[in-house]
Amino acid sequence: MSSNQKKYMKLSGLEPLVLNENSNFINVGERTNVAGSRKFLRLIKEEKFDEALDIARHQVDGGAQIIDINMDDGLIDGKESMVRFLNLIAAEPDICRVPIMIDSSKWEIIEAGLQVVQGKSVVNSISLKEGEEKFIWEATQIKRYGAAVIVMAFDEVGQADNYERRIEISKRSYDVLVNKVGFPSEDIIFDLNIFPVATGMDEHRRNAIDFIEATRWVRENLPNASVSGGVSNVSFSFRGNNIVREAMHSVFLYYAIKAGMNMGIVNPTMLEVYDDIPKDLLEHVEDVILDRRDDATERLLDLAETVKGTKAEKTVDLSWRENPLQQRITHALVKGIDAYILEDIEQARQEAEKPIDVIEGHLMIGMNVVGDLFGEGKMFLPQVVKSARVMKKAVAYLNPYIEADKSEEQKAIGKVLMATVKGDVHDIGKNIVSVVLGCNNYEIVDLGVMVPPEKIIETAKKENVDAIGLSGLITPSLDEMVYLAKEMERENMNIPLLIGGATTSKAHTAVKIDTQYKNAVVHVNDASRAVTVVGDLLNKQTANAYVAKLKEDYDAFRTKFLKRGKEKSYITLEEARKRKFKIDWESAEIVKPKELGIQRLKQLSLKELLPYIDWSPFFRSWDLHGKYPNILKDDVVGEEASRLYDDAQAMIKEIVAKQLLKPKAVFGLFEANSINEDDISIKKKGKEIAVFRTLRQQLKKREGIPNIALADFIAPESSGKTDYMGAFCVGIFGAQELADHYKQQEDDYNAIMAQAIADRFAEAFAEYLHKQIRAKHWGYVQEESLSNEELIKEAYKGIRPAPGYPACPDHLEKETIWELLDVEELIGVSLTESLAMWPAAAVSGYYFANPESKYFGLGKITDDQITDYASRKGIKKDIARKWLHPNLASE
Repeated sequence: MSSNQKKYMKLSGLEPLVLNENSNFINVGERTNVAGSRKFLRLIKEEKFDEALDIARHQVDGGAQIIDINMDDGLIDGKESMVRFLNLIAAEPDICRVPIMIDSSKWEIIEAGLQVVQGKSVVNSISLKEGEEKFIWEATQIKRYGAAVIVMAFDEVGQADNYERRIEISKRSYDVLVNKVGFPSEDIIFDLNIFPVATGMDEHRRNAIDFIEATRWVRENLPNASVSGGVSNVSFSFRGNNIVREAMHSVFLYYAIKAGMNMGIVNPTMLEVYDDIPKDLLEHVEDVILDRRDDATERLLDLAETVKGTKAEKTVDLSWRENPLQQRITHALVKGIDAYILEDIEQARQEAEKPIDVIEGHLMIGMNVVGDLFGEGKMFLPQVVKSARVMKKAVAYLNPYIEADKSEEQKAIGKVLMATVKGDVHDIGKNIVSVVLGCNNYEIVDLGVMVPPEKIIETAKKENVDAIGLSGLITPSLDEMVYLAKEMERENMNIPLLIGGATTSKAHTAVKIDTQYKNAVVHVNDASRAVTVVGDLLNKQTANAYVAKLKEDYDAFRTKFLKRGKEKSYITLEEARKRKFKIDWESAEIVKPKELGIQRLKQLSLKELLPYIDWSPFFRSWDLHGKYPNILKDDVVGEEASRLYDDAQAMIKEIVAKQLLKPKAVFGLFEANSINEDDISIKKKGKEIAVFRTLRQQLKKREGIPNIALADFIAPESSGKTDYMGAFCVGIFGAQELADHYKQQEDDYNAIMAQAIADRFAEAFAEYLHKQIRAKHWGYVQEESLSNEELIKEAYKGIRPAPGYPACPDHLEKETIWELLDVEELIGVSLTESLAMWPAAAVSGYYFANPESKYFGLGKITDDQITDYASRKGIKKDIARKWLHPNLASE
């Protein structure tokens, strides 16, 4: 007899899925079903299994907690395809983490799937259709394989299509399974047949309510059993009217889940929030689903005619479309609306004498408004970039007409060459400046990233540009800019030079670059200044006076800066080492990593990284300054920040669903000891395999304050103890391709957005991986419940400093990480000649676990440390100076 003891279904892929009274509704993804997806069927027929895997991945990323796999089609070998596909899934951790539902009407396919699937799966399905003997045999086999089972409400007589038949077949099936087969009651799932309502036939009126009431009966009378079904069937009569269908699905689920339905096939995009359904529509739909009125179907059909279309169409204010043409074009540009721009531009073209007049008239009038609002602080950078998208779409439409008349030529007010310097790959800021200048009728010649100086100079001459804009993020880029300025001076050029990028500054520009070039050199620290600066530089009436004042300003700044730098005192390297950060290694707790050696992560869902994103730098990249989430409510930028954030969320949703970006990582945990005061020896089974060189603070501090080097956080070899250290690299692949895709569509806004989001994912990946290292792979933290805000504040135990950053500013140390971890071979992240990482959305660094380890800035160091450091690394002193000159006290 069946037991009344409460038991719960436990399924698993790589991760467990337990259905209990606290579980939410379990959604089954069915797009990997040849009967439910024409695309999936085509891919399987064409043996494009890699693409078919993407569909499975999208299901999981889209929220499916179980994926249903069906290969029943007359034109494919179902058994071979099922086995092959399940084997491929087993190698994809981001897919096989969820349980699999093996779906077939053929026993040989089901059994073949059961033999290879990993975890605890579900068989879909068996029934009493061919009699009790076959039902018992199949259930016995499924029990042997340890799977759960879906039982269709079907017997020898036929399909259950009313309340009584659903109960009759369910009770009989349950009794046979539990009492004759000994099947675990918690592993039984009943599919009670969801049929359409509102078909116009009286016998179908109770289809929904009978399912709901039968569900309640099963859950109350058949202990531990679950109930499932395909929800979209209920709304089949309203194909083509998504508003009504979404409401029907939501209402049906609302009542079915209350009755006990705990799993099923639901398309999340075809659901309306129950509370958001308009009251009149809700009443009419509930009348149908619950069979509350004789005329319910007729009334819903009448109402359905009034709610055709989409929700968006009903809420968008289009009153501006009634304005005169110029006002419509200006409104579209200011608001960044591209939906109607082509029809307005076509009207303007027909009314204009020449197509070029539309650009120089209608569009520039609108863009002047944009420029004025931006200059007054009434528009923000993201809005301007959206305006540029509309402008580009309009110009692209007009270009063929302008080309047809060679006498016409659009008159730009100036031509600006933009380039990220040799060895550097970062160009978000450069792209934003290009867009802003383009909006103000400057022609942009964009040479992209990693551009050698000779190409910049050659192109500048060939294109006869009016100004050159240089961008760079990493320290070596500063030297490239100095070199380019020298070359421009040598070539006797007279083109203004604009300097921008994260590592650039007014100080470096004034001290290092301005002195090398007699013509204008100006640091542009944000995109909002670019238009004003270029305008002043190219204004024929006032340019000379502006440049003279600029030179004077930089000269005064330089004098003051160099004087200030000499006021600080530094100690010798020998003295700094005596004042090192001291740890009592006798009592220090050293935790041996659970997993020594190198590991890589190739498969990880981007969804796992979302909770680790630090959004504040995202807003800064768009020149919106403030801390997230407070920035969303800021009196000045809050509204635009919220719009930008919403756009980012929409893109992230698409990126995750379509796997447009791919995260990869490699890390290693090793034995380690500090040697020679400032070096760290990395060992494998006691044998040295690499050495990391660290640098020590030399600024003179008050008594008792240490001069720190990273080596201080690792036990010295002389202690006789074996310590440990890690290194890592994470990369987000696909951002450049995604950005290029948007650029081809003249959509700079989304191109920049894609790169900015990839950067956030890379930093989030580094944060996520560090947490995994702390808790799992190294395991020196057993319990950690830090919020994202606490992670951003680095409140965790241990640190992950990165070469090129304040504690270890020498980018050359990346080469040691790359050799140690075989980074490029294992995950494909490479280093440029200036040691920038490619793809640009990448993070690398070290792991230190000692609880006393902390972040610090190296600050300025003296020439004696450069000499010592070069000797330890086995490189020429000049090379060491090249990479560390920003940290030299004498510079």
